[in-house]
Amino acid sequence: MKKIIKFIMAVAVASSAMFYSCETIELELTENPNGLNPNQADPNLLLNTIQIGYLNNMSSFNGNAAGLVRINTFGSRDYFAGITGNALNGNWNRIYSTSMIPNINNIAALNAEAGDGSLDFQEGISKVMLAHSLMLMVDFIGDIPLSEAVNPDEFPAPNLDSGQSVYTAALEMLDEAQGLLNGTAGSDLFYGGDSSLWIRAINTIRLKAALTVQDYTTFDQIIAGDNFIQSNDQDFVFEFGTNEVNPDERHPDYVADYTPSGANLYKSNWTMDYMLNSNDPRIRYYFFRQSDCTPGASCDPDGNGETLSCSLQMPPAHITAAGFGDIFCFLEDGYWGRLHGNDEGTPPDNFFRTASGVYPAGGLFDDNRFSNVGLGLGAGGAGIEPFLLASQVDFMRAEVAMAQNNPGAAAMHLENAITKSVTKVIGFGVRDASRDTSFDVSMAEATAFVDAQVQAFNDATNNDDRMNLLAEQFWISQYGAGAEAYNFYRRTGFPTTIPPNLEPNPGGFVRSFPYATSEVTANPNISQKADQSVQVFWDTNPPSSASGGFPAAN
Repeated sequence: MKKIIKFIMAVAVASSAMFYSCETIELELTENPNGLNPNQADPNLLLNTIQIGYLNNMSSFNGNAAGLVRINTFGSRDYFAGITGNALNGNWNRIYSTSMIPNINNIAALNAEAGDGSLDFQEGISKVMLAHSLMLMVDFIGDIPLSEAVNPDEFPAPNLDSGQSVYTAALEMLDEAQGLLNGTAGSDLFYGGDSSLWIRAINTIRLKAALTVQDYTTFDQIIAGDNFIQSNDQDFVFEFGTNEVNPDERHPDYVADYTPSGANLYKSNWTMDYMLNSNDPRIRYYFFRQSDCTPGASCDPDGNGETLSCSLQMPPAHITAAGFGDIFCFLEDGYWGRLHGNDEGTPPDNFFRTASGVYPAGGLFDDNRFSNVGLGLGAGGAGIEPFLLASQVDFMRAEVAMAQNNPGAAAMHLENAITKSVTKVIGFGVRDASRDTSFDVSMAEATAFVDAQVQAFNDATNNDDRMNLLAEQFWISQYGAGAEAYNFYRRTGFPTTIPPNLEPNPGGFVRSFPYATSEVTANPNISQKADQSVQVFWDTNPPSSASGGFPAAN
């Protein structure tokens, strides 16, 4: 089993680098050999296929969401054009066809046939991953097939189930999973076969669901049970490796940024500026500067039209009016990225733009060396894909406390959340053995930063300001993730302090994603949405509009 896990993990990492690009696998053209004959299938190989599918689903959900909420860059001036039916094609196909539901059904059938509970662990964790994936599909798309799914003989063109009913079914699936996992053990890619940690993950997904639908009674009941992810060593993540070829095991952002031809990803000017201005100690771990000066900044006020054309331009009037004219193009201290909606081409700046750091991508720690990226540098790609973090749970608790008009409790949870996030991030410094350790962040510095944020929260004179600070810190802690930040944004409308799109009229914000192009083409019972304004069942806020609307920052 360990050999199977090692091999399949390598394949998973090698394939995961593809999932920040458009995926166009067609549902009807892909068959899973493991799904053809359950009696001949290897349950461990089926499980590994499910785990790979889940990892890649989370990578896609996180990557798509992070750009929309400004944690990462979003490279379109038009929301409708920027999020197409290809965005979640891969997620759709993995859930319904190639990775998850057919293989989970096969494991369940094999377990029932064995009759001795020998596959309870495999069946249990598979249902956890599917339940979480289905919830996120509802969060991102809305109504999706489930009751008629993967039954082509009876339902060749499955109808949609309501998002609310899918949520209910997913919660029931978590109940089944917990029953299967109690007292079992096994092998997996995430928790090393520890079923007690999987049950903590189950309860954390239940917390996520309760918060999403604003069922605070259920949320508080789960908290009272005290069996959810509470510490960094319980975090639900995937650990990447350092092997470069045959197969490539490295974090996808590392693969993109640590190349012989330089970095290929642009970082968010808002994220870097916010962290720079708040003296956030995580900034040296998130970002690696290749240059100590960005054209247009005080070190180079004349700009450079070749490497950063906007350094010779004035910011658009609406960006200046919103208070972001100073980060429209450039930042101080060599932080080199792009603002939300920048769709310019790629100039020769690969050895100047800011690259991915040691967290979470497994890159270089920024110790003011201002050198170029390259193969094998830093942690060699040994980063993580975050699924559910202990810090995220504390942010959830802070949000609920604010909804219950208890800012004192919210401040306590906020302090715990930022502390756990900072502690986790600075712990990644040791992964870059080449770093100058004199730049390491001390716990005293980390504590001072946390104290300053909590003090600012407590000094706020109204709940809007408190929610903005809570949201901003949640965004920063979600760097490398993003799915729940997208949900938070549509649920609360905060933060209102992030920059608008570079286009004055980018269309309404993406309240839900289009249906997968592959399924719309193949299934006559699913019609594509007219636009991105359709709200999912739990999103009861005012609509977005062509000039912005809700959320206010758009």
